[in-house]
Amino acid sequence: MRSALAAMLMLGLSGCVIADVSEISHNVTPGAIQRQYASPTAFYAKHIVIPPGYATIRLPGIIPDEAALADDTEAQAESVFRKIAASLKEAGAAESDVVAMTVYLAAPTPGGNMDFDGMMRAYGRHYGSDAQPNRPVRSTVQVAGLVRPGILVEIEVTAAVPAPH
Repeated sequence: MRSALAAMLMLGLSGCVIADVSEISHNVTPGAIQRQYASPTAFYAKHIVIPPGYATIRLPGIIPDEAALADDTEAQAESVFRKIAASLKEAGAAESDVVAMTVYLAAPTPGGNMDFDGMMRAYGRHYGSDAQPNRPVRSTVQVAGLVRPGILVEIEVTAAVPAPH
């Protein structure tokens, strides 16, 4: 019985390779994030692949500053994008590191439609510009209302940066 067990064990291990893991470097720089766009002028990525070796940073829903609270989606979105940039910087990232974004828009008038174009004007100054060409995957939805009356824009983002070694 023992010899049969030994033979089965030898057959099972015959395809195995023993590696010396002490030779593997643990300070390997991760590969680049791969971004695929439907076209060169697409406003958001079709898909993004984040290779191993990256840490993610999640920002909660960011709303505009009180000073930006007017019935102007573009001004509110600009305030939100500035706050996102500052929060990312504080976390050791930048707008170019954003890989995913969810935009919540409320209509400026009850029962009306969201001002998608106003949000896009502000978005275009921060994502997909000559200064910062990276664009995240993105979803934009109209909601009945946000956390307080008068708030028209709330945005949450996920960024990916090389993990510290």
